[in-house]
Amino acid sequence: MRQRWALVVLGAWIAGSICTSIVATENFYTIDRLLAHSANGAFSAAVQQLGAPQARELLRYLSSELNRLYFEIWNWAQLVVGALALWLIAGPTRPDPRSTRAARVVAGMIAIVVLMLVWLTPAIVSLGRELDFVPRDPPPPGMQRFWILHAAYTSLEMLKLAAGFLVAFWIAQAPAVEEPRAVASASTGGPDRSG
Repeated sequence: MRQRWALVVLGAWIAGSICTSIVATENFYTIDRLLAHSANGAFSAAVQQLGAPQARELLRYLSSELNRLYFEIWNWAQLVVGALALWLIAGPTRPDPRSTRAARVVAGMIAIVVLMLVWLTPAIVSLGRELDFVPRDPPPPGMQRFWILHAAYTSLEMLKLAAGFLVAFWIAQAPAVEEPRAVASASTGGPDRSG
């Protein structure tokens, strides 16, 4: 049963990471789609009144703030999900080599999340806020560092996802671990009637 729940938790962790990345990307693409082809007359009138470049900057700022919030919340949630996955995987009283290996990988995934939470996300958020409303042509001084941090975050996220898929594969391939009561019952030839 713990193996099944571990797979459910790992699936939620993987799905949450993928969904957060998709939402963050689509937040920015949606701005350009709305500005190019909005069916809402009031929105189009507001954009014309404000001016398309200014409206785009304002909407990009809103999307940036939403993405910052989403990633901060998700990073904290990942610590909870990761701790639960680790507890489910490392929980049996007689751990086998497969579960020990899986637990080490999950611990590595949690370490990646801690690095993102403590260093990368705050650095990206801080630098991103400094670059809000700053003209991009020519690129501002902090832009290169921002993209380096962003690439580091994305690389760690991909590594964490690959590790999550690997652990899920190991758990799915592992033979079911019988509960101690079931093992004792099987060894006596019937249900435990002592209680």
